[in-house]
Amino acid sequence: MAGSVNKVILVGNVGKDPETRSFSNGGKVCNFSLATSETWKDKQSGERRESTQWHNIAVFNENLVRVIENYVKKGTKLYLEGQLQTRKWQDRDGNDRWTTEVVLQRFRGELVLLDSRGSGGGDRGGYDQSRNISDQSSGGGSRSASAQEGPTESFELDDEIPF
Repeated sequence: MAGSVNKVILVGNVGKDPETRSFSNGGKVCNFSLATSETWKDKQSGERRESTQWHNIAVFNENLVRVIENYVKKGTKLYLEGQLQTRKWQDRDGNDRWTTEVVLQRFRGELVLLDSRGSGGGDRGGYDQSRNISDQSSGGGSRSASAQEGPTESFELDDEIPF
């Protein structure tokens, strides 16, 4: 294998209000949990079943942190792209602990607010929550709209594609 890929894509609901911390160098990190659920019908009992997974999210991108601070709260539906990272830390008793989280780095990661205006996240101003917020690395150009850009072009797809 020539290379590797570390990319996580999640669509889910925020489990609690995001918490933002500032670093001594002026940077910020925003942490929250995201719940993803899957439902199915149990073949034996015929009952509807559900399984929920909780994901720890850490956002180091200052533009995305600003959007999260202003528009995201418990219950907000989000689409996000990031990377899995595991870090080691010590608890109060000095025991080593490990945490795996989805991280949106300073120049990588994507966040889309999926709730329509006025639903899920409550009324947080006149921001169009269906807009895609992204901060791609500076080498390849952005394939999605950023918070500062206007509307992007939409391209019609040809319905007569043979596959």
